[in-house]
Amino acid sequence: MSGGIDSSVVAHLLKEQGHEVIGVRFNLWVDPLAPALAQILPSKCCTTQNVSRASAVAKKLNIPLHILDLEDEFKKTVVDPYLEAHRKGLTPNPCIGCNRTIKFGKLIELMHELGCEKLATGHYARIEMRSTDDGSTKAVLLEAVDKKKDQSYYLYGLDQPQLQSVMFPLGAMQKSDVYALAKHFDLPISESYRESQDLCFFPEKTPQEFLKRHLGPSLASGEIVRRDGKIVGTHDGLALYTLGQRRGLKIGGLQIPLEVVAKDMENNRLMVATKDEEKIEDVTLSDLRFISWKPTDDTQASFECRTRSLGIRRRGLLQVKKDMAIFRFSSPVTVQSPGQSLVLYRNEEVVGGGIIN
Repeated sequence: MSGGIDSSVVAHLLKEQGHEVIGVRFNLWVDPLAPALAQILPSKCCTTQNVSRASAVAKKLNIPLHILDLEDEFKKTVVDPYLEAHRKGLTPNPCIGCNRTIKFGKLIELMHELGCEKLATGHYARIEMRSTDDGSTKAVLLEAVDKKKDQSYYLYGLDQPQLQSVMFPLGAMQKSDVYALAKHFDLPISESYRESQDLCFFPEKTPQEFLKRHLGPSLASGEIVRRDGKIVGTHDGLALYTLGQRRGLKIGGLQIPLEVVAKDMENNRLMVATKDEEKIEDVTLSDLRFISWKPTDDTQASFECRTRSLGIRRRGLLQVKKDMAIFRFSSPVTVQSPGQSLVLYRNEEVVGGGIIN
């Protein structure tokens, strides 16, 4: 129970349906070096307003509300790897690892400790139990009905035991239906309410200031260059940039837009090219995770993929080679950021995914 609309509506729905409900929220690590005035923003899930709202909902429903202190574990398993990846020039997606290890990992552990049957969350995704050829039953992860709110991209890393322990009551609803239910349940949400967004462990909307605070000594300015070696500017540290980035390059006097296409870590140079000038045909994937079935090694399987949560789907062929894979796009695409996840889809089913190398 984050205190937001979604989890609050879920608690009301389950209580109304006659379930015995136990609320849980956690304390996570929040950047202690952030400016004091920026510590609390309405777009973050750990604000005092959300905490009090979760408590108010629990009191209204007459259900217990457990507070789980996961600050140290969150710092160790989510924040530290995020910083290390940026230090190496990657652009990681910490929400995917957080879902696997913290949100669903630790909550399912608590679920068992409390003797509960299911973990319910306000995620927009669906789970369907399907019989397999060997007679077993497996959980299949599906996109949410509301495609604009779908969060299945972030859940591809969950395994069978986790998915079989989870229920997503909002997965078959439109967001407008959830707002209507919030009004019906008379939830304590003001007109100025804003949903949580961006990464939760620093207050700013973008990570640059956070990275400067924690990677400062390792950041070194260097040249911004074109592929022909022409110097067009100076960067503030490679960790602060991501492939495809066009804003914030501080390159003046050019009529054509430039975008980041590579990082030369050895020479501390940021490579840029004219927007959409450079295309790629395939990416290599590591840390593969498949949900209910895995494509056969060394054969090509057709999928659609996303490299951003609500980005456009692109079609292509996947070839698995033991613990890595190659995804070849059906037509060339813009450069993709190493460290991001490529998630595989077949129709509404989320098959799995991997980390772009």
